[in-house]
Amino acid sequence: MSGEQLLTTAEVALRLCVKPETVYAYVSRGLLDRIKVPGERISRFRLADVERLAARTQATRPDRDAPAMRTATTLIAYGRLHYRGLDVAKLAPDTSFEEIAYWLWTGERRRETFAASVETLDRARLASSHLPAQARLFDRLPVIVAVAAAMDPLRFDLAPATVTALAPALLATMVDALPLAGQVPSDGRLAARLWTRLTDTPPTAPGLRALDAALVLLADHDLAASTIAVRVAASTRANPYAAVLAGLGALDGPMHGAIGSGLHRMIGAARREGASAVIAEWLRTGSLPGFGHPRYPQGDPRGASLLDLVADLPIGDDLRRAVDGLTATAARRDAPPNVDFALGVLAHATGMGPGAAEAIFAVARTAGWIAHVNEEYTQPSNRFRWNSGYTGPAPASP
Repeated sequence: MSGEQLLTTAEVALRLCVKPETVYAYVSRGLLDRIKVPGERISRFRLADVERLAARTQATRPDRDAPAMRTATTLIAYGRLHYRGLDVAKLAPDTSFEEIAYWLWTGERRRETFAASVETLDRARLASSHLPAQARLFDRLPVIVAVAAAMDPLRFDLAPATVTALAPALLATMVDALPLAGQVPSDGRLAARLWTRLTDTPPTAPGLRALDAALVLLADHDLAASTIAVRVAASTRANPYAAVLAGLGALDGPMHGAIGSGLHRMIGAARREGASAVIAEWLRTGSLPGFGHPRYPQGDPRGASLLDLVADLPIGDDLRRAVDGLTATAARRDAPPNVDFALGVLAHATGMGPGAAEAIFAVARTAGWIAHVNEEYTQPSNRFRWNSGYTGPAPASP
């Protein structure tokens, strides 16, 4: 038993999507075996037993509210994020975004340079250039994706191999069509090319490592709101570009991907005014963005992983004091920093502007969306039809 992974009751309940009381009911019915560990007063359960029960109960559970979205791509369980069974926080520091993208799409790890056609890039840059000066970096991405779609005559070929083949060029276009803020990098990695669109600060090896890790950590997150939007679009057999556009629309919400700009301002204010004053102001609104995550009660492993890498960067004293003050205050609320906060700290440490976090998030998550698009294309079409729960006035009698 020493080599087996054992789970607490809370971890089992989270995995099975049930209350702790239901876990005890499973034990009393003989569906789960309780393990006593010498020296501990709490019960634990074998990981293998829990996974077998999950496969049994979740496969037969009736879909009362909506068709089930099942995925073999991402799992959040036991306080960790996994891509096709691999712990993402452990992979992120030393794995390129390109390699992780292929792992999400195919289950194979390949190291290739992502490239787009010159003509597509020229047209995407031209279309993006017509946006007003106040347009955010994020505002440019839907325009770029729409141009990439129009340039691809095979976009209506929904075969998995075709979708996977177009994905690297789409990601390359999304990055390379953004306006340059610095010099063109000699490094061909997508992280290096994205860096020069986000800041004019010269890239460093630790900085690029942190940015590459951020892309890896944000590439997918199970069935987040934007991913659901992508899969609903794909269920209608919208082409992959159109599905990505649906995801970008959902991502551009202040409770999802667009939280980055607000966090950037919060960290900036903490650098100037001190953490206490800023936190007091934010708490007046009833929330402290960037801290805590409902899927990670013990702390977001993505945030911890990225903050470890940011710690290797030459952070100024004002930023360090702001980060320490914010995290210390949040800790008293039992709210450890999440990946959004870590991304905001990375942006400040590297001289990136307030729109950088949103752009990083969107580029990264597109890789996961492509994996979900391919999964959804294997499911019956138009399968999502929720009951409306009409609450308006009764219709007149005929």
